[in-house]
Amino acid sequence: MDETQKRAHVLVSGRVQGVNFRAATRDQARQAGLRGWVRNRSDGRVEAVFEGPIAAVHRLVSWCHSGPPSARVDRVEVTWEEPDGDEGWFDIRW
Repeated sequence: MDETQKRAHVLVSGRVQGVNFRAATRDQARQAGLRGWVRNRSDGRVEAVFEGPIAAVHRLVSWCHSGPPSARVDRVEVTWEEPDGDEGWFDIRW
């Protein structure tokens, strides 16, 4: 196990759909060199998995508390997991 890697499973609540949250998350994650994905959920939340260097994962989780300018984030739930190395290039899931 690589102690320099981390994985976060994130659920973001608020006005986070229809405000470019997924695309902005993808762009932020790619700039940070993270692997994983982001998607809209049917319950109105945005769900994401970030995997990569610990500092970069923490930065993205922190960014999720505000998101893009048009979003209103009410709550961020984070589950910390062991990285599995199975995630590919960060992208939007449908």
